[in-house]
Amino acid sequence: MRLLLAEDERDLADALEAMLKHNNYSVDTVDNGQDALDYLMLDDYDGAILDVMMPKMDGVTVVKKLRENKKNTPVLLLTAKSEVEDKVYGLDSGADDYLTKPFQTKELLARIRALGRRSSSFQEDILNYGDLTIDKATAMLNCDTTAQNVRLSEKELRILEYMFNNNGQIMTREQLAVKIWGFESETEYNNVEVYMSFIRKKLAFVGSNVEIKAVRGLGYELREKDV
Repeated sequence: MRLLLAEDERDLADALEAMLKHNNYSVDTVDNGQDALDYLMLDDYDGAILDVMMPKMDGVTVVKKLRENKKNTPVLLLTAKSEVEDKVYGLDSGADDYLTKPFQTKELLARIRALGRRSSSFQEDILNYGDLTIDKATAMLNCDTTAQNVRLSEKELRILEYMFNNNGQIMTREQLAVKIWGFESETEYNNVEVYMSFIRKKLAFVGSNVEIKAVRGLGYELREKDV
């Protein structure tokens, strides 16, 4: 399970990160709300643990902006505020759970396991963008405009899923290499280019108005063609 931890108290952040990794969670850690939002908008985490009071942007505002942008990442808020009104405000803003400091490690882990169950329930089998639909269960790419379809390979499916979830954003070769293959290297960068070529051919085969545009010096963008 991959988590984003946003906590500006350095000692607490280090302790939480070490504890989570000890319990076999993969963790990225940031120390302000703006970075938390950027990370969560750019990538797909199984859950986020956000301190409410952070520099640049508070945790509740991060949650609001996530939900405004249709990001369903499960969120657990951490705060020193224990008033019922504060908890209700956080939950009403789109957070999934609320934990008051100080807390016991076993309680935090139980809350995270609950986030994980919610994350699994949001793993939709059908993805949509433009005139395209992907059935993840069958790995079929369908074009609504032409009624054509084609099967995707495992890597093609993962790349397109990532790009569907981040459409309109430029994905760098480095981001794609890490997301799909798990690490950066020149070999993986070449793999990204090869698979982009494969996917473009399949988009052309089904006659979609969706294209993958190469942005010189930056990366790739999934977008609908100009009509």
